Amino acid sequence: MSVYDLKTLSFPQLTGAGLKLSASVMENSLLQGIIAPKLLRDAGIPGFRSLIFDEDPCYTPIQGFGVNNAADDVDPDALLGEIEAVPEKSPAFPYAGVREYAAAYRSGGTDPVQVATRIMDAARKSRDMNIFIAMDEEDLLSQARAARERIEQGKPLGIFDGVPVAIKDEFHQVPYPTTVGTAFWGNRPASFDAFVVERLRNQGALLIGKANMHEIGINPNGLNVHFGAVRNPYNRDHDTGGSSSGPAAAVAAGLAPVAMGADGGGSIRVPSGYCGVVGIKPTYGRVSEYGAAPLCWSVAHIGPIAASVEDLVLAYAAVAGKDPRDPNSLRQPPVTVAGWNNPDLSGLRIGVFKEWNAHCDPQCDSCCNAMIEKFEQAGARVRSIEIPELDAMRVAHVILIISEMAASMADHKDKRGSMGAAVRINLALAKLVTASDYVNAQRMRTRAMNLFNDIFNTVDLIVSPGSAATVPPIPKGFEQAGWSSLSTELQSMRYVFPGNLTGFPAITFPGGYDTNGLPLSIHAMAAPWQEALLFRLAHAAEAVVERRLPGDHYPVLG
Repeated sequence: MSVYDLKTLSFPQLTGAGLKLSASVMENSLLQGIIAPKLLRDAGIPGFRSLIFDEDPCYTPIQGFGVNNAADDVDPDALLGEIEAVPEKSPAFPYAGVREYAAAYRSGGTDPVQVATRIMDAARKSRDMNIFIAMDEEDLLSQARAARERIEQGKPLGIFDGVPVAIKDEFHQVPYPTTVGTAFWGNRPASFDAFVVERLRNQGALLIGKANMHEIGINPNGLNVHFGAVRNPYNRDHDTGGSSSGPAAAVAAGLAPVAMGADGGGSIRVPSGYCGVVGIKPTYGRVSEYGAAPLCWSVAHIGPIAASVEDLVLAYAAVAGKDPRDPNSLRQPPVTVAGWNNPDLSGLRIGVFKEWNAHCDPQCDSCCNAMIEKFEQAGARVRSIEIPELDAMRVAHVILIISEMAASMADHKDKRGSMGAAVRINLALAKLVTASDYVNAQRMRTRAMNLFNDIFNTVDLIVSPGSAATVPPIPKGFEQAGWSSLSTELQSMRYVFPGNLTGFPAITFPGGYDTNGLPLSIHAMAAPWQEALLFRLAHAAEAVVERRLPGDHYPVLG
């Protein structure tokens, strides 16, 4: 008998007046009984309440990793130095990467000021794509001049010196305010950089602006009612996914080879897949959360998005590691990317849960199956696996993320009316979740971590489609109130939520294109601290997958 228990859930797509009315009803204690019971049932919460857990709660994934490593961390400069020695990408690869920027600067073919000027021009031309919340041109040019001077003097800070990087507006970055996609946060400029921004600035990265995001990151789509829906560079009528929508679109459009995102429920991996680029959610605690908005403490991860796997590895090496200001980061083993570009997958054991993988659009399924065949041809061994209790894991993740986000917004109750209607519905639903629900979700986390640990005793990686749906169109009539498309959003999250619940690392990378020319993607998950295996698999895929530039692409390197 099959253990697969995820179901296809159907919700009405709401926009405009209907969405606003639903939000108002959910926020009214006298009226919410009209729709709240159905929402709770559809979310699976009553069924979850009937489950019995023997496990102790695990309030953050780091508790379940059993790691307390006192060894010194690897210096990021040394790690980046090792990566610089790898071979260059194929000449057919269409995107300019970190290495290409560095080479162009050092040869005198162009310089960071010229690149910054082209970025500003491209940002103006693509303004209606809503990729950026803010771009301070004076700050950008100041950074570029300093980088040009260092490079001309033969004293670059590192391979990232002068290389454009976009930052999700969830992280503090001087001199910008941090809005987190809202109309009320960020009343004044940040007084310090987040850890990841600090690390990249220390490498000389050209921090080009604050990239757009779904409001407070609560849904995996590119909607923002305040700063505009982020348009997909492959087709402006289609979604980018979210919540790291701006970072993924910035990379896909060529405005930067690297961006920094955050992932509480697929928010790096979903937009990376929809935009045809690469994104990793590292192991929980691998990248410091210092200076990131406190939104969802026990499921939150920070990680890079990049055009190529090589650039993803470089960005990861620059930002991963211990930070005394984030205690969760202090219990990790030393960072390594050893073997990330080894094309021989011999001996690598890939786990495939066939029923889970097949629960998707046929194009997503075909893409994934074709990629798994390529991995086998490269030497990997494919093994059938089963993952029980996926639906309970899904519900546990929902309970955790909406509860924690509601708690993070508790000091802003007076601002609730300024938020998008879909966000308000989620926050109202969170108020119906009980303390017992939250504790039991943490107990389910412990069970899930144990289940996945058992699986990773038999395989090295779990491979699935990146999404259960092809890239969806942006709903019509969203301009006034936004949109709520829960059926589509659940499809986009079908393969990604276990990584957030367990804290295990996971990656999304390109797998091809659908019949409309929109990107298809592959998802892979590994055991804690095994990011190098994920890079290795994505690198093998990159060698056999055609990459096409989107229609909205800006060659800012010249």
